[in-house]
Amino acid sequence: MTFQFDVYKPLTEESAISLLKELHFFAKNEHVTCREIGDGNLNLVFQMSTHTSTKKWIVKQALPYAKVVGESWPLTLKRAKIESDALLQFAKFTPHLVPEVLYRNETLALTIMEDLSHLSIARTGLIKGESYPNLGKDIGTFLAHILFKTSDLGLSPTEKKEKAQQFSNPELCKITEDLVFTDPFFDHDTNDFEPELSEKVEQLWKEDELKLEVAKLKRLFLTNGDALIHGDLHTGSIFASEHETKIIDPEFAFYGPFGFDLGHFIANLLFNALRRPQAQTELFGFIHDTWETFSSVFTSLWKEDKNNPFLQVNGYLDYTLQTIWQDALGFAGCEMIRRTIGLAHVADLDTIEESELRIRTKETALDIGKSLVLNRVEIKTVQDLHDFYIENNEFLGNNARTV
Repeated sequence: MTFQFDVYKPLTEESAISLLKELHFFAKNEHVTCREIGDGNLNLVFQMSTHTSTKKWIVKQALPYAKVVGESWPLTLKRAKIESDALLQFAKFTPHLVPEVLYRNETLALTIMEDLSHLSIARTGLIKGESYPNLGKDIGTFLAHILFKTSDLGLSPTEKKEKAQQFSNPELCKITEDLVFTDPFFDHDTNDFEPELSEKVEQLWKEDELKLEVAKLKRLFLTNGDALIHGDLHTGSIFASEHETKIIDPEFAFYGPFGFDLGHFIANLLFNALRRPQAQTELFGFIHDTWETFSSVFTSLWKEDKNNPFLQVNGYLDYTLQTIWQDALGFAGCEMIRRTIGLAHVADLDTIEESELRIRTKETALDIGKSLVLNRVEIKTVQDLHDFYIENNEFLGNNARTV
């Protein structure tokens, strides 16, 4: 069959094979294996390979609706271009930390990229107890380069405004605005949690002090276009091995606050620490590595810049780093709450088999999330965060408490 390039149509395994043969990724007579492997909420993802060679590709296509809900939740196909544009932008600064983009087509809302099946999804691997010694350092490196070099610190005002326009992403930002910052804090029909959590959740909905702080964080998300951010940087958006890290799925990318991606990454490491308290030393090691690497690389880039006279003003760098850290903790708190009682959960908590332990763990996630939002200014360092985590986790085992 001849593939049609000028009309959008969701791919099937058969048409995906035709597409790659038309594009000469495979020969016409090659036997190609194709399987749909997408387990995300928004897209189709096909893995393509042959039995006779090492050639493997990933084809990702946006659907015109949220896959997790169905056609009743329409979405723009522009997000496919946003994602590929973001990957190409990230590759300018950290090419070793993102997959290579090999082809993209805006009409078909698809991207063809390198296959990363030799790596593990970090969330899945962490749940299994796999070790990723470079994870924190790699994420810190990624965030420092991307945030500095796509912000007013690394771009002229004109370049920054042009980039912000290129990455305008209102529909997917609206998902974050609702599902992260609004719905979990009110009695909304998108929320999803076990009946055993009802009393705790209803109490959370009544806490005006918490809502006030979340409102401040939501306003920050809405108004601070500091830099190009990934927009959905969690352990399910990272492939990893003992020696390699690759960041994927930046379809939520837009110009947002410096601390947002860091906060989401920290929150998802905390989820894994709650599931595996015996591994909290390693997981807080990742947080330490992420922040120390980010701070070091960000500082080096800051000091290398000779064009902005304000970057030489004493105290400005320290203020910027401390603000990023505090905002990140607030965003982490929102992420912990929404992933526990909102629409989209995390496997770290949901796959805890023993019911009572799962509920207690989720209650603790809510407590920690709330406390991070309320106390983000008082938590100055990673060690403070670790101490705070232990103090707010009532059922940590004795071994975990001795860290």
